[in-house]
Formats: sequence, C-alpha cells, structure tokens
Amino acid sequence: QKEAIKVVANKSRAEYFRERRKSMKQFNVMLKREKIEALEEHIKNLGQSKTEWFENKIDEELGKK
Repeated sequence: QKEAIKVVANKSRAEYFRERRKSMKQFNVMLKREKIEALEEHIKNLGQSKTEWFENKIDEELGKK
C-alpha cells in the first residue's frame, strides 16, 4: 500500500512541475562568488527576496516602472 501512495505522490509532484514549467522559466548565470555574495547581502539589506529584487530590475529594464 505504501508503494501506491508513493506513486500517486510522484505523479502529483510531476504534474505540478509540468504545469509550473508552462508559466515559469529559470534564468541562471555564473559570476564570481564575491560579486554574488555582495549582491545577496545588498538585497537582504533592502528587505527583499532575490525574486522580488530581480523582478523589479526586469521591470526597470523593460520600462514598466
């Protein structure tokens, strides 16, 4: 019975991520550790999440703010 529960859970999880990928996309870059850590500290001091900060920067670049 535990196997059946795991299979359903895995299918639900897989379906969740399949649907999520239809509307979401990742953006990754490799930069020097020191630069990223300084940026993370700056964002933390602003009281924002990395996602919030990046969405604001995208809006600025695309002229939405």
